Amino acid sequence: MRSKPQRLTEKETEVMERLWADGPLTVRQLLSTYPDPKPHFNTVATTVRILIDKGYVAHVGENGGAYLYAATVNSDSLGRRSLASVVKSYFHNNYRSAVASLVEEEKITLEELHELIAMVERKKQ
Repeated sequence: MRSKPQRLTEKETEVMERLWADGPLTVRQLLSTYPDPKPHFNTVATTVRILIDKGYVAHVGENGGAYLYAATVNSDSLGRRSLASVVKSYFHNNYRSAVASLVEEEKITLEELHELIAMVERKKQ
């Protein structure tokens, strides 16, 4: 994987979520997990190739002559990388500002903030 984590598009994230839930899968199997109207086969195949290039997906075997693909990172790891990238890009690497934004937008509750404080205190011990 390249040294700098690359952000995922909505389509790429959707493929990753399906691979985490049901993988490893062939492109055809992956396509079958989508609700109707399903995306075109080539769209899903191209998205998988892009994810391979980014280092998030790998070819891990074959099934009936078709390649099986699996995620190379778990969702928690990708989430941490994505969060770090967002905080760096939009909050000038200031996590306090990021949390303040969540508070301001009422995206986090007082109870959740207390849980985070307790988590930080446990880490210090």
